[in-house]
Amino acid sequence: MKRKVTAILLVLCMASSVVLGGCSNDKNEGGSATDNELSKNPVEGGSIAVGISQDVDGLDPHMAESAGTREVLFNIYEGLVKPDSDGVLQDAVASDHGVSEDAKVYTFTLREGVKFHDGNEVTAEDVKYSIERCADTSNGEPLVSAYSIIESVNVLDENTVEIRLSEPDTEFLFNMTTAIIPKDSARTIDANPIGTGPFAYSSRSEGDTITLKKNEEYWGEKAHLDEVVFKVVADADMLVSYLKGGSLDMVMRLTNAQAAELTEGFRIEEGTMNLVQALYLNNAVEPLNNEKVRQALCYAINPDEIMDMMNDGKGVRIGTHMLPGYKAYYNGELTNYYGQDYEKAKELLKEAGYEDGFDLEITVSAADQPHVDTAQVIREQLKNIGVNVTINPVEWEYWLEEVYGNRNFESTVVGVDAKTLSARSLLERFKSDGGSNFINFSDEEYDEVLSQAIASMDGEGQTKCYMKLQEILTEKAASVYIQDLASLVALRDDFDGYEFYPLYVQDMAKIYRVE
Repeated sequence: MKRKVTAILLVLCMASSVVLGGCSNDKNEGGSATDNELSKNPVEGGSIAVGISQDVDGLDPHMAESAGTREVLFNIYEGLVKPDSDGVLQDAVASDHGVSEDAKVYTFTLREGVKFHDGNEVTAEDVKYSIERCADTSNGEPLVSAYSIIESVNVLDENTVEIRLSEPDTEFLFNMTTAIIPKDSARTIDANPIGTGPFAYSSRSEGDTITLKKNEEYWGEKAHLDEVVFKVVADADMLVSYLKGGSLDMVMRLTNAQAAELTEGFRIEEGTMNLVQALYLNNAVEPLNNEKVRQALCYAINPDEIMDMMNDGKGVRIGTHMLPGYKAYYNGELTNYYGQDYEKAKELLKEAGYEDGFDLEITVSAADQPHVDTAQVIREQLKNIGVNVTINPVEWEYWLEEVYGNRNFESTVVGVDAKTLSARSLLERFKSDGGSNFINFSDEEYDEVLSQAIASMDGEGQTKCYMKLQEILTEKAASVYIQDLASLVALRDDFDGYEFYPLYVQDMAKIYRVE
């Protein structure tokens, strides 16, 4: 017997600031909500120029690591299901799906008439190929870690695909947002991206622009704009100048100071980035391999002061690796686990053998101004316990390769997102042998509790596991957790329709020109 699931509504607080008031501490209440109703006089067609701080790390949706890359690719590719702005998984390439009672068999019926951007219709074989590619372990871990439990992908008929798991997984549907690509396209997809989304890839000038065009044969509600041009602006200081000068129409993740400069001709939409910003510590290098040292850093750093200096207190303070928007799983009791206490920090350093402090390098992407600003405040705070911080600003490509890929760093300030709308996607990366565990966190208890969470068929029991995992990360000071950053989006008042999502994406299909 199968239980039919047409949509899954997560218990999420939305990213818009009004709803965030219910998720955050009192410090962050207030703000204005985004008006997502069609306003003024919508005009179909036209082009929009969107400023992005870093170039994409590729156009292959299964290989993309950068959150900034995925927010661009969201417009090109779709999975069997996709999230909407309310945090609800909607059928996309699939028109229907079912889950067996034991949560080991997922069955998908393909939507009729869905076409790739090259004009070919999506087939069950394309789906099988896409899923199996992401589940392949021939080069080590699968591209999607949750796919390690896939036992088989079976084409039942031309419109039906069945995925069998080796063990139950009640959250597996969240991983079905994986992009569906044409069969046997792995060697060409990065140079010639072909998806099913509301926009199709048009061209790319590496380090400069990525241009998308409207998919006129899109199966769902078509995009309003004819063209979206993502322009890479590595110098954060130039974003406002480009907006004022007319070469950009939209920029995400502005600082409060930048937004304040845009007094005329723009609207500022306010939400959060859905990123866990932290001072991420390489747990495998000295002296950060010492738990007491890491705890000392936690006691020395004051997230509220960082938020005040960056964005007048905007943002949501966090104390562990979970987004406040994931309300059902967020352990708010950990928010103030480490109150700023310089004497306690110094005592811990003394116990660890670093009474005189030590030198610490923070490697940060120079293009990400909020992270650079955070690092600068941290540097001043850590002076109070004898830790001498050197900030090493690097290009994004270097950060991605050396810090994230090769784990060649001491500490870094960055925002980590969730690839799917599940709590598991945020917490699974820190298992000891996790391919995405760039901080080299290793803890036997953590691995055991994570295994229990994955295997659980009981929602309440699973939630308890997720709460415990957060406790372990916080108590062992895996990193110094700071905030879910405020997201200030500038949109020229010739445009409207912007919507925040409970994921790090930009849905350009919703945006339209106005008269």
